[in-house]
Amino acid sequence: MPAMPQWLLLLPLGLLVGGYGALVGAGGGFVLMPILLLLYPHESARVLTSISLAVSFCSALSGTGVYAWLRRIDLRSGLLLGVATVPGAALGALASHRVPRGPFDVAFGLLLLGLCLVLLRPPTPGGLILWRGGVQVSRELVDREGRAHRYSFALLPGLLLSLGVGFVASLMGISGGPIQVPLLVVVLGFPVPVATATSLFISSIITAVGTTTHLLVGDFVGAATRTLLLGIGMITGAQVGARLSERVRPRLVLRLLALALALLGARLIVGAF
Repeated sequence: MPAMPQWLLLLPLGLLVGGYGALVGAGGGFVLMPILLLLYPHESARVLTSISLAVSFCSALSGTGVYAWLRRIDLRSGLLLGVATVPGAALGALASHRVPRGPFDVAFGLLLLGLCLVLLRPPTPGGLILWRGGVQVSRELVDREGRAHRYSFALLPGLLLSLGVGFVASLMGISGGPIQVPLLVVVLGFPVPVATATSLFISSIITAVGTTTHLLVGDFVGAATRTLLLGIGMITGAQVGARLSERVRPRLVLRLLALALALLGARLIVGAF
């Protein structure tokens, strides 16, 4: 790609992806990574995952600041679930070196389609997992608008699933939000406004660990310019998307997320053959 078109394309791309990702609480990596796969068909998966994770970290951190101001992040639960993702995120970043592009594209596309089906399922009060033993966590959160959100979830299943989220997200070069939002809403029973905000906070942890791992093993060689351009756009877009979330109905947020997952997943699978 010539230098000038790269400047013209990557900045607005980062702006749009960052805004959309913050709106649905997914960080933007799940949208950006398939686009990078299509834009750079001859680039290795490990380089593209390193770019996606780095700019997703910028977007997640930017959007998290807005959600913190809106008081919609469940910080205690987010820290617990976020720490559980750390070992998986480090292992996923290392595993990306061993996956060739063709199988990587197909696996990523199937993952996105599967998540789309999960999101289209009507939420179950209290989540899908009925855990009779162990620690039950109850939360009550009042946001800046004065809306009270009350919910509870089983801690152990949440921690175990978060470990897997960290691995898959880092392996695929995404922030984890497309997996974490369905996990929080459908499985653990979080309210959608709290789930999107908390998911973005957790995503900042996942992407920080994955990015650091890629940096230590030297995967950013030749990727600095693309990372910088996309990062600037995504930081700005995340601010806009997080603020727009105040005006969008929770169910519409889930449908927008499901639509993007379906389109991108299908495109990746078709393009791999």
